Amino acid sequence: MQNTHEGLDFHVVLGNEACDLDSMVSAITLAYYLAKTSSSKNLTYVPVLNIPRQDFPLRTESTYFLRENGLSEKLLTFRDEIDLGALYEAGRLGLSLVDHNVLPRTDSFMEDVVTEVIDHHVLERRPTRNCRVTAELVGSCTTLVAEKIIREAPHILDSQLASMLRDTIVLDCVNMAPAAGKVTPKDTEYVTVLESKFPDLPPRGAAFDSLQNAKFDVSGLTTDQMLRKDLKTLFSQDLKLAVSAIYVDVEEFLRRKDVERELQDFCQRHNYNAVIAMSIAFTSTNEPMRQMAVYSQQGALKTMVSSALKQATTPSLELVPLPCPHCKHVTAYSQGNTAASRKKVLPILKDLLRRRESSGRPMQSFQEAEDYKGPAELTEPNVEENSEGSEQLGDFGEQLDNPDACGEDETRGKEYGARFRRQMEDGLDEENSFPPTPMNSLVEGCPLDRGLPKLTAEAIFERISRITVVDSEVNSTTGTQ
Repeated sequence: MQNTHEGLDFHVVLGNEACDLDSMVSAITLAYYLAKTSSSKNLTYVPVLNIPRQDFPLRTESTYFLRENGLSEKLLTFRDEIDLGALYEAGRLGLSLVDHNVLPRTDSFMEDVVTEVIDHHVLERRPTRNCRVTAELVGSCTTLVAEKIIREAPHILDSQLASMLRDTIVLDCVNMAPAAGKVTPKDTEYVTVLESKFPDLPPRGAAFDSLQNAKFDVSGLTTDQMLRKDLKTLFSQDLKLAVSAIYVDVEEFLRRKDVERELQDFCQRHNYNAVIAMSIAFTSTNEPMRQMAVYSQQGALKTMVSSALKQATTPSLELVPLPCPHCKHVTAYSQGNTAASRKKVLPILKDLLRRRESSGRPMQSFQEAEDYKGPAELTEPNVEENSEGSEQLGDFGEQLDNPDACGEDETRGKEYGARFRRQMEDGLDEENSFPPTPMNSLVEGCPLDRGLPKLTAEAIFERISRITVVDSEVNSTTGTQ
């Protein structure tokens, strides 16, 4: 970051490494609130999305959300575009954290400039005199940002801001259905307040359905992006296996043009020896249908992995071969045991690596990594030693099976649950406690390790100025403040 604007300091609102919709909207709306209420002329508030820009297309619900709200991705600042370390060293940086409450190890040197935290996860941060902390176990971090805006600066609310806040909370809280086990009274309170102030907002059910559909819409993604969107990796000394949850059925995926060449490119680009792709779809009666495909250029490895999956007994996957006439290096299956999510399949593959090691091939301890960190999760997915789980609904399935979780919207909640529980168990599962943790972390290093940032101070200043101009134009059109 060049020191071209002497005296111009930056306060960055930093989302978590998952960069899901909740994290993104919390960062954008809190930065907007701070900019609108600040009296300082030399302080620029910048929301920073805590992933590289190249990975943003994988957040399909977020890209859809921006389009629907008339916001350009070009106005956003991503973690690989701003050198926070240089600003910190120059004494020109302040930080607010949203949707997480401690910085990861690689960023911990900046802890002393964190002045505010707003989060809905279990508080891990030690109290300090100079940092104001708002931490409540609500369903959505955006709820806490909405509360702050409504209480402290209701005059900045307009229909666009209200829509961004309301729709994000509704998505995070599974359309506010108590049966999903996510929504809390405070989430409901502020959704109701926003809807009462702006009665022309679209019905929450329509907003939820469109965002939920966008989350699983991979039609605009390349094969590489589809495989990285929700990816876990198993490592051994000489093998690296990709286990991807894909959001189209396997047969449709394998009909993609040049899919085998693209699978080969994916493996070469990210050093994988094999890919296991798992899909889930639903019948008209919400009955799940699972499919699976195994790809490897190494015929012996493909056979070994396929055999382990077919012969598994804990659980039995009940695999039935599917025709794949145009794929020389792929075997595809229909999975009769629809209860066996990726979470149940990973131990089968781990056991395969263990048995392979004990048979005489020395291997390191293999690790499970959520590939998304550039690549690779992610995932659903998250933090430092990869100890935290996935982005979305965590133990959603168990909560849906709990009759005490059901309330007045029990029927509607179960309707959502029948479908979304299985989707989440497939890709966005893992052992989590409520609320869900971020979906990805810097387990493979900080994005800044890849090189110097591309964004200069002038570029950020211009970007913020453009946001201000757009806001002024919107306000002059709508007549709102």
